[in-house]
Amino acid sequence: MSVDMIALSGLVVQSEGYLVSEMNGEKVMLSIENGKYYNLGQIGGRVWELIESPASIQDVVDRLVTEYVIEPEDCQRQVRRFLQQLKAEGLVQVGKE
Repeated sequence: MSVDMIALSGLVVQSEGYLVSEMNGEKVMLSIENGKYYNLGQIGGRVWELIESPASIQDVVDRLVTEYVIEPEDCQRQVRRFLQQLKAEGLVQVGKE
């Protein structure tokens, strides 16, 4: 995985080619291309929903902070790390603002 973190103003959007479903309140995905299965969990699933259309990381963080009990700095760090992992797997596309 790249150590370069995605910029807060960077736009992130879901990549295409994944079947997504809910299972016991958590988002799960299957890659049509490589057959890999991913469990995004409940909050990861919410992030996935928020990047259905291009959104900045800051927009995602701002939304999550209003929906969950979490400090903005902690949320920012966790969202950036999570999206970096998704980027490394090819699950998201990242562009400039």
